[in-house]
Amino acid sequence: MAKIIHESARKMTQLCRRIVHVKIKWSVLERMSVFRQFFRFIWDRILACSVGRPGRYRRLSRRNSCPSMEAMELGLEPHDLAFSGYGSDSDSDLVALKISILGDCQIGKTSFVIKYVGDEQEKRRLETQGLNLMDKTLCVQGARIAFRIWDVGGDPKSLDQVPIACKDAVAILFMFDLTSRCTLNSVLGWYSQARKWNQTAMPILIGTKFDDFVQLPPDLQWTIITEARAYARAMKATLFFSSATHNINVNKIFKFIMAKLFNLPWTVQRNLTLGEPIIDF
Repeated sequence: MAKIIHESARKMTQLCRRIVHVKIKWSVLERMSVFRQFFRFIWDRILACSVGRPGRYRRLSRRNSCPSMEAMELGLEPHDLAFSGYGSDSDSDLVALKISILGDCQIGKTSFVIKYVGDEQEKRRLETQGLNLMDKTLCVQGARIAFRIWDVGGDPKSLDQVPIACKDAVAILFMFDLTSRCTLNSVLGWYSQARKWNQTAMPILIGTKFDDFVQLPPDLQWTIITEARAYARAMKATLFFSSATHNINVNKIFKFIMAKLFNLPWTVQRNLTLGEPIIDF
């Protein structure tokens, strides 16, 4: 009898161990599933915001044209080029342009992007630690141009986001506060970090809060203008002064990017007049 009881106890112990083993295995699998879904989500965002694989160009047909204000101001016609070969068949006319934005905290980067993409798009933005992702899609003569905008936070912890934000970007906007010269001095640091991961993106230097800047004494304004122009020359960047509050040069900057990338017949006028939003190249 004792032998039978001992044997039964041994089998029960083995069964309990198997049950515990199965529970642990399922727990591990569930956790792996959660991590897999998270990394798949991040990977999908990376693919969606990258420039995409090399494609081919074709001429647009005249049907299904949807001219926009940007198209008319850029001088686009129905026979202008559209990019083909990005993503699925439904995206055959989509040009995905990844734009990165770098600069210190509290200089108006996010306000600048929201002014461009609009309040509705801002509500759908994806926000992670140190990074905001926002999109804007334009319809240009039957082709869709999607700006995928990566806004990197300006705190030291956000430096970890610079590689993923800059990789495959076609343009990098380096921003500073026109009323804070220390944020201009930080631009070269951001530029150095960005160029480690992307040597080909178009650099654009943007001074924000122009509406506050014009309230400064004229001699201080001119000093900041001179320094900003020197930084832009060192970076081989185009310089824009802007204001998100009054929508000064916000749309013009993205039109400039589009015109440069596609060699479109639209040019920006240089402006070095004191008291007006500077444009220099």
